[in-house]
Amino acid sequence: MGIILAIQGAVSQGILWGIMALGIYLTYRILDVADLTVDGSFALGGCICAALVTAGVDPWLSLAAAVLAGMLAGYTTGILHTRCEIPAILAGILTQIGLYSINLRIMGRSNTPLLKLPTVFKQLIELTGLGQSWVSMIVGMLFVAALIALLYWFFGTEIGSAIRATGDNERMARSLGMNTNRNKVLGLAISNGLVALSGALVTQSQGYADVKQGTGAIVIGLASIIIGEVIFGKKTSFGTKLLSVVVGSVIYRIIVAVVLQLGLNTDDLKLLTAILVAAALTVPVLLEKRRRSAAYDPMTDGSSGKGGN
Repeated sequence: MGIILAIQGAVSQGILWGIMALGIYLTYRILDVADLTVDGSFALGGCICAALVTAGVDPWLSLAAAVLAGMLAGYTTGILHTRCEIPAILAGILTQIGLYSINLRIMGRSNTPLLKLPTVFKQLIELTGLGQSWVSMIVGMLFVAALIALLYWFFGTEIGSAIRATGDNERMARSLGMNTNRNKVLGLAISNGLVALSGALVTQSQGYADVKQGTGAIVIGLASIIIGEVIFGKKTSFGTKLLSVVVGSVIYRIIVAVVLQLGLNTDDLKLLTAILVAAALTVPVLLEKRRRSAAYDPMTDGSSGKGGN
């Protein structure tokens, strides 16, 4: 019974964290940029949300404010990268470091509880009478469905296609007259807006915000992306790829929940994450090598002399 409840909670949290993974997918796969801002922008979304809810702001409005704050963080990284010509990975690190102090300033302390304050989830629990896990799951699925539909539409527009072209081949995009720097900044802003939204939802779901809650978010997001690609494959439609990221996030959370139920020390959780990511990266490579090896038959190779004079 305990493991079933753990899996149920893992699914609900996996969906909420899946929104963060969607944001990482935009930079990692579409823009081809390793953006380390996300560790800071995830916590930023949570801290903004907690500070506003504590101040009496409507929890739904606090989600919108978190998105705007996350987009500003992504915009900052984009400006450092494009205008200041700082490498993307270093620009993300600089923004992430700065956000730690900013998050402390926003909340005034390292963590803020929301146990006795109204949240989106508490409102829906009172309205429907369902449990916390079910409400988190429903809210997460509604947000994920809306975001996937919105992203699918946006990246089919002229601006969205330009962002995708920038990630595919920046030189070619620039030669066609596209403003690749603007596309990068916009892509980073959208990405971190999604990450901050995820942080705000997770904060309201778990009932507290912490300045360190985004630590390791980039690795969790990458694990979700890679697990989803292993299951669905890379040669799928754009909409399916977006869905696979969320499914990967849910599977990652289920794996973690099951392993913890089996007695894994929580101190070893980051090691488990590293092993999962390494395995997810390695398995497709090994499968591809095996496929190529099976496709190669020396007996049919022209160099074997078969059929010669």
